Amino acid sequence: MSFNMNRINPNQTQIFFHDGRFETLTNEELDEFLLQMGLNDVNVTIEQNITD
Repeated sequence: MSFNMNRINPNQTQIFFHDGRFETLTNEELDEFLLQMGLNDVNVTIEQNITD
């Protein structure tokens, strides 16, 4: 399953799936999601959305 991540604030990240769905997860939910995806040992780069 392919997805992109975008940090929207210090405790929330949006996950955008390539089929058009998205979810907003807290840091704890993100950790669980990454464990389920088998990415717990991978350094994952989260793009930070910076707005004024």
